[in-house]
Amino acid sequence: MDKKVPEIRFEGFVDDWEQRKLGVLLEETKRPIKMEDDKEYQLVTVKRRNEGVILRGVFKGKDILVKNYFELQSGDYVISKRQVVHGANGIVPENLDGAIVSNEYLVSVGNQTITTSFLTIISKLPQMYEMFFLSSYGIDIEKLVFNVEDWKKRKLFIPSLAEQKMISLFFTSLDNTIALHQEKLEALRKIKTAFLEKIFNQEIRFSGFEETWEQRKWIDTVDISTNMVDPKIGNYDELPHIGPGNIESFTGRLIDNVNTVKEDNLISSKFHFDKGDVIYGKINPQLGKYIFAPYEGLASADTYVLNGNNGLDQTFLFALLQTKHFFKYSVSVSMRSGIPKINRDELNVYSYMSPSNEEQELIGRFFMQFDDAIALHHQKIDSLHKLKCVYLQKMFL
Repeated sequence: MDKKVPEIRFEGFVDDWEQRKLGVLLEETKRPIKMEDDKEYQLVTVKRRNEGVILRGVFKGKDILVKNYFELQSGDYVISKRQVVHGANGIVPENLDGAIVSNEYLVSVGNQTITTSFLTIISKLPQMYEMFFLSSYGIDIEKLVFNVEDWKKRKLFIPSLAEQKMISLFFTSLDNTIALHQEKLEALRKIKTAFLEKIFNQEIRFSGFEETWEQRKWIDTVDISTNMVDPKIGNYDELPHIGPGNIESFTGRLIDNVNTVKEDNLISSKFHFDKGDVIYGKINPQLGKYIFAPYEGLASADTYVLNGNNGLDQTFLFALLQTKHFFKYSVSVSMRSGIPKINRDELNVYSYMSPSNEEQELIGRFFMQFDDAIALHHQKIDSLHKLKCVYLQKMFL
């Protein structure tokens, strides 16, 4: 029997990891059910990769056409035989104990040599996905058929039960820390959304401001840039290129997929923008794409580069784009045949309520501070995910 050790281990563990067949570690189980017409059943599916086992819906027996189903128990390991390319597999959570799954899934349980928590971790490792492909056949990659018997012969290295428990506790603790930061992030976003509604509806105001807000027109207060440049001349090669696909919906956050102008090999004219400009995605406004530019760069022709003028504070403009009032307007005027889009004329007829410039600055700065706090949690979550990936690479074989 082959034996190896991972690069990183907990202190006190020196024994080699042992290679075992999956068919020995995991025992296929079938718990056929006799479906009753008027009884309700939780029907589950297995989504791609890390999404795992989720509820598809609750159905009465008479509404489920195919009757060949098996009952699941918490801790079962389930693999989709029809979604090989997506690596659809996962562990049944406690809330889906007693749910049912069709015979298009392989259901197995670990024996006494592997714990459920350790299996939960390795089920998401790249080597497990690789085994799905090695144990499949077919011409069309989207329609690969999973060979259960071949998969059972594949081998995996595992440590002792004691080391499995230590590894599982470590990653559970790491996952709990990530979840905690995620909860704080979501809480901050909800608080920000609530403040956006109440401040722009003038339900709450900063102390010392009592003047009535005035109605203002977009055309009088917002400059929509027409400064398009040729990216082929070489002057902008090292600048970042930003389009709607680089912006996370409804958060004002750049996704970590921004390339330089040279890397994107741009050939058509783009908008030049400076640090502090507001970039707004004009295609599919229902997706809520907007950022406060953190640096100079070129923006896709599918965006507008915006700047406040005639007394409109730039940070207040950015907050305005995130309000329900602006969102509803942008969606209502963009619904036409083809791809939804808001054009310049439609933006120019938009009107909104605005306070004095001093109050605008306070409001804009208030929401920028929210964004900074949210960004810090994002950075922490991203760092923890990267750390987890490193440990997964170094603590497994």
